[in-house]
Amino acid sequence: MPTKDNATESTITEDISARRATLDARFNNWPRNTISTHFYQACSTYPERMYIQTDNNSITYKETWELAKNYAKALINLGVRRRDHVAILMENDVVYPAIMIACSMVGAVFIPINTMLSKNELKYILTQSDARYLIMHQATKNNPLAVSVTALLNEEYFKEETQLQEIVCLPNHDELLDDRFLPWEKFCKKAELITDEKWQERWNASRYPDEVGAIIYTSGSTGTPKGVMLTDDMLLRSSYSTCMSRAIEDGRVTFAPLPFYHCYNLIEGIFAMSFVGGLLVAPRSFSPLSAMEMIEKYQANDFLLVPTMLVPFLNHPKLTDYDLSSLFAMWCGAAPAPIPVWKKAIELLGLTEIITGYGQSEVASSGVTTELGISLETLTTRVGRPKLGGVSGLPEFNGSNVEYKTVDIETRETLPHGSVGELAVRGTTVSHGYYKKPEETAKVIDKDGWLLTGDVGRLDEKAYIELIGRTKDIYKVSGELVSPREVEEAISKHPMVDQVAVIGVPDSLTTEAGAAFIELKAGEDCKRKDILSWCTDYLARFKVPRHIWFIETTEWPLTSTGKVQKFRLKEIAEERLATRNK
Repeated sequence: MPTKDNATESTITEDISARRATLDARFNNWPRNTISTHFYQACSTYPERMYIQTDNNSITYKETWELAKNYAKALINLGVRRRDHVAILMENDVVYPAIMIACSMVGAVFIPINTMLSKNELKYILTQSDARYLIMHQATKNNPLAVSVTALLNEEYFKEETQLQEIVCLPNHDELLDDRFLPWEKFCKKAELITDEKWQERWNASRYPDEVGAIIYTSGSTGTPKGVMLTDDMLLRSSYSTCMSRAIEDGRVTFAPLPFYHCYNLIEGIFAMSFVGGLLVAPRSFSPLSAMEMIEKYQANDFLLVPTMLVPFLNHPKLTDYDLSSLFAMWCGAAPAPIPVWKKAIELLGLTEIITGYGQSEVASSGVTTELGISLETLTTRVGRPKLGGVSGLPEFNGSNVEYKTVDIETRETLPHGSVGELAVRGTTVSHGYYKKPEETAKVIDKDGWLLTGDVGRLDEKAYIELIGRTKDIYKVSGELVSPREVEEAISKHPMVDQVAVIGVPDSLTTEAGAAFIELKAGEDCKRKDILSWCTDYLARFKVPRHIWFIETTEWPLTSTGKVQKFRLKEIAEERLATRNK
């Protein structure tokens, strides 16, 4: 690997090519493994290497496999059958991947659940998913999970609708557990009652990579979550493609302060590291200072994050107090980051391999990423092109696992290349549908497997996707279509603006109007008129937002991975406008 001091464009390019060749040389052809078979091979290849590091705990590949085997035995003794649904309600924990592997060993479907959900949100997912078993932490820092689940167990509706047969709880709080919970220690001891032969027999009967291996619920950035059904093969192909596109080298150390229950860290972190024997450093929460400490301590090479993390990280006054020279790579996704932010990251951290990407749970995380070494202009105006598949890719998709096109938003007719329309995707990593939602599935997936993403964009001459916005976010001002993303890009260029989000709101004069929520940089003082004046230099008059609201960092409604929940912003805007009109 070229050091930062002697790295040139040519040496970096040569090194990237060599890393990709090394990675692909490990397979003559794509093995089509289940999750458990894949991890058996990974844990056998890198037994003594560290695999997961959380805030205070670490685990090797060998230890992960041993735990997974014991958990699988415990699940068998608990009564888990093939195709049973096992929900996991846990923060980042070194045992998390082992539980996932154990589910694969016994042929169960793994359902990761967001630990930030309210009691009613948990009720919806636990009933809608038909989860028969729940493995959970007793509590998180901000959410008394066991209290919420106990309350659900006392509700008549939940008792009638739920399929839950057993709840396994890892105690991490002073409060006593409800008697209806099985303590973690007793769960683990159940493994002693199952022989290796019985475990092996079940594992042998559970090696079907094209069966649904996981149901991942959408993040809720657009409303009610849906259970995306993904097979083992989809998950593994997507993560391997990430390794190829990013040219991830043997033994990479990745710092990812993102939740394990989200496909971002699940695919780009947990699974990707397993292909190269890498170490994933994944604290349960993010703070700029703790991030610097952990990057320095574990000599991280790579940083997975979102813009709402990157901005405060770069602006922290103690950034230069830490030795972060081990970092050379960064993936900043989930939302666009403007050029000044990328420039600052390169200048302060000396990064040589920066990318962004685009995807969704329905595509097993990322479908596209930007190429290593592209210009900052491209990095901020494009979200990428289909990831390199290597041995996992298909010739009909130009070596990738997916292909994209644009379709007419109303007719679904395929549009000429370069046309703006709704993005559609198909391929080997694209979900076949939502669990128990045939109508919603039929609305977004056609007979040829094309899935409507809900995003508006276009493919340029190099097959890069320019993302314009969500179909639900596009609004009309006096009959003219306005893309919130375009307005956000214009406002984000203002030197006093830190972050911005734009939505459309009802308007009596123009049917709809733009509303901008803006967070200013620390210490800056900017007025509504300043933003409006700035916008008139960059945008057509009908695109200039009518409403401007300045908010603080803590006021952004975010998903657990830092995405702004625009439907929540709409609710806030409607409340403010209603109050104003009284």
